[in-house]
Amino acid sequence: MADLIKLDITFNTLDTFRMVIGNNDKNLEILKSLFNVDIHTKGDDILLEKADETTKKQLEKIFSSLIAIADNNVVLSERDVIYIAKLAETKTQEAIIDIYIHRLLITNTVEGKPIYAKTINQKHYIKSINKNDLVFGVGPAGTGKTYVAVLNAVKALKSGSVKKIILTRPAVEAGEKLGFLPGDLKEKVDPYLRPLYDALYEALGHKQTDDLIENGIIEIAPLAYMRGRTLEKAYVILDEAQNTTKNQMKLFLTRLGFDSKMVVTGDITQIDLPHKTHSGLVHAINLLKGVEGISIIQFERVDVIRHPLVQKVLKKYETYENNYNKLL
Repeated sequence: MADLIKLDITFNTLDTFRMVIGNNDKNLEILKSLFNVDIHTKGDDILLEKADETTKKQLEKIFSSLIAIADNNVVLSERDVIYIAKLAETKTQEAIIDIYIHRLLITNTVEGKPIYAKTINQKHYIKSINKNDLVFGVGPAGTGKTYVAVLNAVKALKSGSVKKIILTRPAVEAGEKLGFLPGDLKEKVDPYLRPLYDALYEALGHKQTDDLIENGIIEIAPLAYMRGRTLEKAYVILDEAQNTTKNQMKLFLTRLGFDSKMVVTGDITQIDLPHKTHSGLVHAINLLKGVEGISIIQFERVDVIRHPLVQKVLKKYETYENNYNKLL
């Protein structure tokens, strides 16, 4: 091995070294792939092969952040390593460390395991929901918009700050044509609300979730059923809001009652409405921007918390779509 460069970093304990390197050097392999550079270890030294000064400085920042986080007994996942590497491009080391050291608890799972905000924008999102009565969470799939909102709703229900959770979503693209589907209302709507159920089951368990639905404390309803209602002491989530029309969005937003919270989630790049039908989500965030008491949180590709390949897939599609639009 020639042209080896030693990173100017220090591991405080062997446990920290092992956690940062990862099982079978997994975290090193991730960083090798991200930076297209060979990374080696010698004792507790990290060595780079044929790396330029910019790459060296960037990796020193990443490893220093990982070390500080690991020293606080925070278990680092593959997703965390990728996220920290991405944040290092624009954020200070202190800001990166703060996400993990001062983690924001959302709620606990049914087994009692704590669930924390995983990204900067998830922290902003939760803080905005706690501060404001109406919050829009907009961004690509996999950023935790819906998942975090549902878990936060469960926390509010457990604390008694709301008496009811209402989950709604456009049931079918370009409208809510449920009549042809078999079964009762719940059976018609359920397939479209599976992501919401998954979050409820994780936080409450299947039995308690089903009991709360049976007792009407958790309500699942299509958007059309919001007409004529005023929702008080409720935590209301509108999912897939990009597929609402302007009238549907107005209908929903004007249902807000006292001591209630509304969270509207959607991805404006995934609009399935018919051609020339304007998205109620796009219209609302443009119309309501800057209104006191309303917060709009914009999630980004870096916030995607699914498999790391999802970020790469999204990046390729965005590049393709940008190039395609230039040709139009």
